[in-house]
Amino acid sequence: MKTIKLATSHALVKHLIAQKIKINGKKLPLFPGAFCIFGHGNVACIGQALEEHKQEIPGYRGNHEQNMALTGIGYSRAMKRKQIFIATSSVGPGSTNMITASAVALSNRLPILFLPGDTFANRFPDPVLQQVENFYNPGETQNDSFKSVSKYFDRITRPEQIITSLPQAIQVMLDPADCGPACLSMSQDVQGEGFEYPQSFFDEKIHEIRRVGPDINQVKLACEIIKKSSKPIIIAGGGVIYSESEKTLSEFALKHNIPVVQTVMGLGSMKKDDPFNSGPVGVLGGTSANNISKETDLVIAIGTKLSDFTTGSWTNFENPNFKLISINAARFDAHKHFATPIISDAKLGMEEVSKILNNWKSSDEWYKKSRKAYLDWNEYVDKESGPTNQKLPSYAQAVGAIYRNADPSDIAVTAAGGLVGETVQVWRPRELNTFESEWGFSCMGYEISGALGIKMAKPNNEVIVFIGDGSYLLNNSDIYSSVLYDKKLIIVVCDNGGHMVINRLQLAKGGKEYICNLKAADVKNYTEVNFASHAASMGAISESVKSISELEAAFLRAKKSTKTYVITIKTDGYEWLEGSAFWESPTLEVFKSENQEKAYKEHIEGKKKQRQGI
Repeated sequence: MKTIKLATSHALVKHLIAQKIKINGKKLPLFPGAFCIFGHGNVACIGQALEEHKQEIPGYRGNHEQNMALTGIGYSRAMKRKQIFIATSSVGPGSTNMITASAVALSNRLPILFLPGDTFANRFPDPVLQQVENFYNPGETQNDSFKSVSKYFDRITRPEQIITSLPQAIQVMLDPADCGPACLSMSQDVQGEGFEYPQSFFDEKIHEIRRVGPDINQVKLACEIIKKSSKPIIIAGGGVIYSESEKTLSEFALKHNIPVVQTVMGLGSMKKDDPFNSGPVGVLGGTSANNISKETDLVIAIGTKLSDFTTGSWTNFENPNFKLISINAARFDAHKHFATPIISDAKLGMEEVSKILNNWKSSDEWYKKSRKAYLDWNEYVDKESGPTNQKLPSYAQAVGAIYRNADPSDIAVTAAGGLVGETVQVWRPRELNTFESEWGFSCMGYEISGALGIKMAKPNNEVIVFIGDGSYLLNNSDIYSSVLYDKKLIIVVCDNGGHMVINRLQLAKGGKEYICNLKAADVKNYTEVNFASHAASMGAISESVKSISELEAAFLRAKKSTKTYVITIKTDGYEWLEGSAFWESPTLEVFKSENQEKAYKEHIEGKKKQRQGI
């Protein structure tokens, strides 16, 4: 057996370079780049290996460890999980900063490879700089925190361990069912240690995302249930997008006459004008999707983890004869709420179900009802998001102004806070895959960083970020990154004076405004942030506008720009599109006011419709 002596870090990077993947018939790197913030725990070894191989794995300088990892996650989502970014940091605050990003990747079923430095395997220099000492478990470090938010975790304490560990990590990240972040915690001394590695460890390997086919017995059972239904609907989740089965979904719905609603992560799996599109469903969804959900006797859930925001905390299905079929590559997701499972890739699952259903169709009466509901809802959204002269426009009106002037290929990006719900309803994708969000973990601050990753993946598309002032203040440094790396973004900052969607919840639960709304935060020196000036200081073009007409004009200027463009506008913090689904959140059972009593009664009434797992 031929061997080559390399330091662990160099062997690791060399193995990653050898990994390729086929996308649209082209052989591309599985690892297209690495986001790096170097410190003493990774600069001399991992950093040096990446520098020597920067042509094969380009390196990008991060400004914050969490942010750079979020960018990698955004890239992966845009690439439908077919390419994986690396994120490396030093041991200490650098590694712990990435833990939130790892949770985002885990919740959203997205791959990213974390390579944080770790303390010395030999322990001779202990305690070292930035080492958190656990007196009762010397083998535990801060990087153990990754275990709860990783799909694969290993601490590398010997050079030869990467021979088995690294391929396993890659397989997990490429697995449609178990996809998520992998973390190889790299002991500092081991990074530099040499070993005689087998030459074959560096042979080129071409990967393809495997499709898990369904069990025929599961399909037959599901089809029996479908044929007995009279009011079926499909809930399309992110798995439809990742499996690239958007066309199959549209054809399936047409052939069997079944309305389709989408989750937040599934938005973009169907075009606005598809005759079977019934809109977004759940807490952030529209009345069209939610009303038919409440009436349906069968949900065919495809590629969705059925979160509380999709199901209205499991209150959205009021029909006493309700049944659930779940097509999902992940066994865990397929079995939720005692569903009839089809453990399968979305595309293959739909194809096999369609074969057995043959010419079976749902009723035209049910389809016509769903269609009318969808068209009525679109009229409502167009009206509520249309042009206005009011002093403070709503979120919906701000998003509507951009939507009316955007090209169908423009991609909207948002995450967390009130803007998600308004954007989900207003931004009805005219082309497939033109809406991107992070809603699995609802991470404030994802917006700009994630959008940067999406722009890197889709450089020919305009990427538009909708972000509130709260999220902007939490994370904005990747405006600077987008300028540095010439990745133009259009960023619309909607300033409503605080964390106003939580302020809304605060009031809805019978409470008083406190902390969330900046004006109710008991601050001594209330100051309004000049977001335009701040963005300009990082090299972006920026302007502040005062009306919807000015916003539209500014957006058209931004479209013509070749540089990141930030537009800020003050918006109303109390005006929202109507909600049509229940959401369970903590409510005081022992109340002190009429408003709290009212909120508690509404909570109890909502829970009466809650599905108890069967």
